[in-house]
Amino acid sequence: MPFDADRDVPGLIVKLGDYPLHHGGVGAIRSLGRLGIPMYAITEDRYTPAAASRYLRRAFVWPTTGTEKPERLVEGLLRIGRRIGRPTILVPTDEEAAVLIAEHQDALTGAFLFPKVEAGLPRRLASKQGLHELCVEHGIPSPQAAFPQSYDDILRFADKARFPLVAKNREAFVRRERPAVGGTTKIATREGLLRLARDWGEHPGVILQEYLPREQAEDWIVHAYFDQDSTPLALFTGVKVRSWPPHAGMTANAYVVENPELADLAARFIKQIGFTGIVDLDLRFDRRDGRYKLLDFNPRMGAQFRLFENESGVDVVRAMHLDLTGRAVPEGEQRAGHRYIVENIDLPALLAYRRSGYTTPHAPARASGTELAWFAGDDPLPFVTMLARFVRPGAKHLYQLWRTNRRGGTTRTS
Repeated sequence: MPFDADRDVPGLIVKLGDYPLHHGGVGAIRSLGRLGIPMYAITEDRYTPAAASRYLRRAFVWPTTGTEKPERLVEGLLRIGRRIGRPTILVPTDEEAAVLIAEHQDALTGAFLFPKVEAGLPRRLASKQGLHELCVEHGIPSPQAAFPQSYDDILRFADKARFPLVAKNREAFVRRERPAVGGTTKIATREGLLRLARDWGEHPGVILQEYLPREQAEDWIVHAYFDQDSTPLALFTGVKVRSWPPHAGMTANAYVVENPELADLAARFIKQIGFTGIVDLDLRFDRRDGRYKLLDFNPRMGAQFRLFENESGVDVVRAMHLDLTGRAVPEGEQRAGHRYIVENIDLPALLAYRRSGYTTPHAPARASGTELAWFAGDDPLPFVTMLARFVRPGAKHLYQLWRTNRRGGTTRTS
């Protein structure tokens, strides 16, 4: 590496909720661990892939649901900080963790290092309604959306809505406590919407969003790290080839592709809202009007962040560690044409996409290199652990999703 990281400042992977097969956390452990930085992680148990990494100094077993009182979660983080015994950089892997850190900065400062951001901003960005309002305020294209407050609102909306449409859980934390839908859900008919809505309660926690036809769209991603002045110290763009569940789930296969227009759009928006830290953005290029529409703004590290690295060996997690420890972040071009594959979900995604009508004309015909999410020659145990935990429940889950997609009508897509 053409730079030296501060090996006296450890990193801690912070996750809230039960999702042990998270390749993003493993990627962060390897990324900083390979620089000699001591790495720690919060895990569900001692047998997760993250806990098996050779680059992890210690796993703190702390099962959480994301529905605990914030005070309890903060106390748990501070307890872990005392056990580490020195200021540690926090690396959140989900929206709830990012929101918790931002809203309790005063309590966490001293024990931990993290980008200082306006306390309420991550929650607003993680909220589908909050993000939509920010996009409208700053002139950033996004899909048309409605935010019903009652079943009567849904009835009125259904009478004039264009189908299909998409339903999503509206807020971080609420999606864990009282999820209205299991994930991003495509709804084909008025009857399907009303049938689902009967179970959403008196105050539906959903956003009903315009569906962008996959045959007329292309999915793009932006990963970046912004300093205290909201200036990008590392900014990368890429195109999704496949995701699982298809077209709205986690990235299964993607390429690094230069896109100056998209990079400028992201940098301008983040400067306007004054965000600091790592971002993972999902955008859909709508071929009907030639615009990139912002679908999701994740105010934290994305699971596929290791797709992106510049010529100096900097990814967004390394950029954050360098910046927070007072070191310069080396510049460099991104690895154009590089490919990222998530082994356990790319095969079913490939089979689903073969008959979907979706194309990615911007994806290179041949990869310049490949980054695997799970397998690494210098750290093989997370891959083995993933296989052991994934095969049986994973196969059952994939089969259920396949059956759902075959039935049509109301379809869960993430």
